[in-house]
Amino acid sequence: MNELMQNPVFLAFLATLGTWAMTALGAALVFFFKEINQRVLNVMLGFASGVMIAASFWSLLAPAIEMAEDGPLPAWLVAAIGFLAGGLFLWIADRLIPHMHFNTPNAEAEGIPTHLKRSILLVLSITLHNIPEGMAVGVAFGALASGGGSNAELLAAVAVAIGIGIQNFPEGAAVSIPLRREGLSRAKCFFHGQASGFVEPVAGVLGALLVVVAKPILPYALAFAAGAMIYVVVEELIPEAQQSGTEHEHEGTHFATFGCMIGFAIMMILDVALG
Repeated sequence: MNELMQNPVFLAFLATLGTWAMTALGAALVFFFKEINQRVLNVMLGFASGVMIAASFWSLLAPAIEMAEDGPLPAWLVAAIGFLAGGLFLWIADRLIPHMHFNTPNAEAEGIPTHLKRSILLVLSITLHNIPEGMAVGVAFGALASGGGSNAELLAAVAVAIGIGIQNFPEGAAVSIPLRREGLSRAKCFFHGQASGFVEPVAGVLGALLVVVAKPILPYALAFAAGAMIYVVVEELIPEAQQSGTEHEHEGTHFATFGCMIGFAIMMILDVALG
């Protein structure tokens, strides 16, 4: 068991199981609430955006640049290549994987044409968000194999997992509760809500394995995860968080902004304090 606890891939699996569990806890709020206020939803989505933006820099891009400084290519070029590749990967996934966003008609489903139910398409939309999140945690723990597994590196990886887990709680609620409006039972809403986070352990283990097996790609992998998360924030989370659902549209967007700033501050504090 002691050897397992020193295995970066196993640690990534445990950490992403924790982030998935936080998604499930958030999804369980559907048993207590019938609907979610639009402003509360905006805060949740803004908070998730802030956490992901902060994690992208403090936990992923900055370490990637530092690790690439002794390599054959300029560190800024390594980070830029990985970052843009991460965004390109999510862009391709966005075009291929069938999904749909809340508050959009069936005709505006994205990805390849499909006959999947609307509820499944809504869950797949959030699942896309969770791929880079799980990848970020996995790559952070996979980096332990390259750096010798120091306490500082371990704490930095734990900070990423904690930050992603914190933002997964409101994200789980943001999936399950709106599904009630689609006519699903509470049990099905919870199932779909937690299922949206189950991709994180898969992405986490794959990310950790990749950098453990091919250590030279670690800076690229860190920047790749950062690019994928920023793509999700700009393409999906922020636009959805800016929907007020009221006549006072501009006033409603303030809640998303405050949520984003709080999420960024919390993730920054976690990363600097622990990493």
